[in-house]
Amino acid sequence: MDAFEAIVADRVVAVVRATSVADPAGLAKTLASAGIRCVEFTFTIPGVLEAIEAASSTGAVIGAGTVLQPEQARDAIAAGARFVVSPVVAPDIVRPCSDAAVPAFLAAFTPTEVLSAMRAGSTAVKLFPARVGGPGYVRDLLGPLPDARLIPSGGVDESNAREFIEAGAVAVYAGTGLVSPDLVAAGDHEEIGRRAESFVASLG
Repeated sequence: MDAFEAIVADRVVAVVRATSVADPAGLAKTLASAGIRCVEFTFTIPGVLEAIEAASSTGAVIGAGTVLQPEQARDAIAAGARFVVSPVVAPDIVRPCSDAAVPAFLAAFTPTEVLSAMRAGSTAVKLFPARVGGPGYVRDLLGPLPDARLIPSGGVDESNAREFIEAGAVAVYAGTGLVSPDLVAAGDHEEIGRRAESFVASLG
């Protein structure tokens, strides 16, 4: 199963954005045990490449986020990342991902940006910030762009994640509500595991 298939199957990607990650491998194992196999570590994390390498050793589906440059994409893939995510429409990160057979997800918000991301070769489009339009906006976008594979991010939590899926999103990104920076830095995997189980249950 490739990374995109795993994301669609699980319907959620945990996005880790923290000042430090106490135990990347333990975090990935905890999330996978709760039903969230796909974990994104952002480039805003100090030592993110080491975190990706450590987490990848667990067999979880590890990705790199906040990727803005092709060099970052290459470095992340070399460290073990199986998918690469940008917060913007950054077409130049697609080529190194394509060369390595790794899915690239560009971020967009407007219909024009979504189409631009699709045409650039984005495997799916990160819809950001999703809190602005909510699940209804996903439906609106899929009207004229029915082939768009959207993954909402920003403002998605267990209270609305299922609504986004029912609106047509192929999956959702879950951030600080699930993997709180404080819990990640403290290595509190028990609480993170509890939150992950609750999030997965909310998807139905």
